[in-house]
Amino acid sequence: MVVLATKLYVEGDARERALDGLRSLVQNDVGDLDVDVDIGVRHDDFPTVTLDGPDEVAARNVLVETWGEITDEFEAGETYVGTLESWSEDGFVLDAGQDIHIPTEEIGLGPGAPAQIRERFGLVQHVPLRFTYGDPSSLAEEEHDRLFEWTRGTGRLNVNSATRGEVRATVNRAGHARDIVTVERLGLLEQSVVCREGTDPPGLLAAVGEHLRSELLCVVP
Repeated sequence: MVVLATKLYVEGDARERALDGLRSLVQNDVGDLDVDVDIGVRHDDFPTVTLDGPDEVAARNVLVETWGEITDEFEAGETYVGTLESWSEDGFVLDAGQDIHIPTEEIGLGPGAPAQIRERFGLVQHVPLRFTYGDPSSLAEEEHDRLFEWTRGTGRLNVNSATRGEVRATVNRAGHARDIVTVERLGLLEQSVVCREGTDPPGLLAAVGEHLRSELLCVVP
């Protein structure tokens, strides 16, 4: 069994749609392999994927590479994935099956309080982030590279509590399909709308925000 490092925290019909979407995504990931797949959700909202068949090891490796894995054991100096649970003056707390505290001085994304850093880099709640486990733990170098690259791009609008398809449909409905490059999946319910050159991320937020029951944060180059 693999516990995927992304959360399914919405309720009602939205939860069923997200779970159906996850089944399709996992099938796309491992559909070419000889393996049976069964998907569930743990009490802490992390999805589980049970694999059975000749290619289950290969399928497991694909899912871990694609989604990251929630594990019971951590080794100092190794990189893992957790979801952004909370933030305070003391730093970030990631949920990696247990709370992982990233002190402010170990975030490594430049000056400012954790709340300011979160807003500057568009880190919506529950977004998956890679960290290096230790005493203390820190954001991983590859995570630094990814987030700094966002600030050198054309701008982004990051969204939680919505599937990629829902965000795409909302952008289209708001009449801004030509103003974006793509909707990049960050997690099951966390998406990043990549703006075209000349598109104003705060303006896009204003246009689509009323249609989404989500947290939305801009990344402005």
